[in-house]
Amino acid sequence: MSFEEDLERILDKGTEQTAEDMLASIEKAYGEVPYIFGFMKDKPELLVTKILHNNAIIRSSQALDMETQELISIAVAAAIRCSHCLKLHIRVAKRMGVTDDEIGAALLIAGNIANATVLAMATRELNEEKGICPVCQVSGNGDPIDI
Repeated sequence: MSFEEDLERILDKGTEQTAEDMLASIEKAYGEVPYIFGFMKDKPELLVTKILHNNAIIRSSQALDMETQELISIAVAAAIRCSHCLKLHIRVAKRMGVTDDEIGAALLIAGNIANATVLAMATRELNEEKGICPVCQVSGNGDPIDI
C-alpha cells in the first residue's frame, strides 16, 4: 500500500479503525504484533504514525528482501542487547524461512561489530587521554606514538 493510500484510509476510516486494521495486517504478515505496537494500541494517533514511519522505511528499502531486513533487525537487536526485539525478529525470520545458520551468521557479525565498537571507542578515549590526535596519530608534543 502506498503512503497516499494509507493517508486516504486514515481519512476514510478514522485513526482508531485504521490503527485496528494496521495491527491486524501486521499480525497477519508477521504472525504476531510486536510489543511496542501493542503498547501503543490505546494511543491510535501514535500507533498509526509509528506504523506509517515503519512502512515508509520498508518501502524505501526495496533493494533488500524481507529476509535480509529481518537478519539486519536480528543483528541490530543483538548488538543493542534488546532481548525482546531479538526474540521477536528471530521468530519472524524463522516464519519467513530464514535458517538457523543464516541467523547465526547475523549474530556473529553483530558480535564482531559490537566488539570492534568497544575496542575503537575505548582506544580513542585512551589516545585522547594521552593527547594523541585520533586523525594523524601524533601526540601534543609532535612525537609519533607507537600503539
